[in-house]
Amino acid sequence: MVIEHVTKIDGFEQYFTSYHLKKTADFKSVYAVRLYELLMQWKSVGKTPVYELNKFRSQLGIGVNEYTRMEAFKRRVLDIAVDQINEFSDITVKYEQHKKGRSISGFSFSFKPKKATIRSIETNRDPNTTDLFSRMTDKQRHLFATKLSELPEMGKYSQGTESYPQFAIRIAEMLQDSEKFQELFPYLQKVGYQAA
Repeated sequence: MVIEHVTKIDGFEQYFTSYHLKKTADFKSVYAVRLYELLMQWKSVGKTPVYELNKFRSQLGIGVNEYTRMEAFKRRVLDIAVDQINEFSDITVKYEQHKKGRSISGFSFSFKPKKATIRSIETNRDPNTTDLFSRMTDKQRHLFATKLSELPEMGKYSQGTESYPQFAIRIAEMLQDSEKFQELFPYLQKVGYQAA
């Protein structure tokens, strides 16, 4: 099965939970799975920053000599991935092209959950963690995000080129999402967060 192969590439296994595997099981394109995973990192805000074209291609696992023409890249990779995510996953996504001069230099994405899935996520929450999650103030979120950004174990969530302050902002956004909060809870405890 394709998904087992994908999880061994580029450290993506850290983002694969059984929840995501269920969401991506119907995808036929390996690029749809990878794009979905990139989007889920920005789940709490519903939009991504601009992915610079070459970096984006490598994040999708596309070789330097594959789909070198933009028309082929969009038709064979990007449009298929977006169509499959919209059809089979719990979100709807659209992308925007960004240009430098006349050529496309990158892409950004905006997405939102499909209505039916909002209710099912609400009912699947662990009541104990949700309670802690709802009690965390914005000030606490930013304070603990700053502490978490300096933890070596959090390196797997870092996006390479971002600074500690940028990483901390992204962690603060992750902590707004109950699933990510649950995932990061052991690290929060490590940096002194205590449940009230």
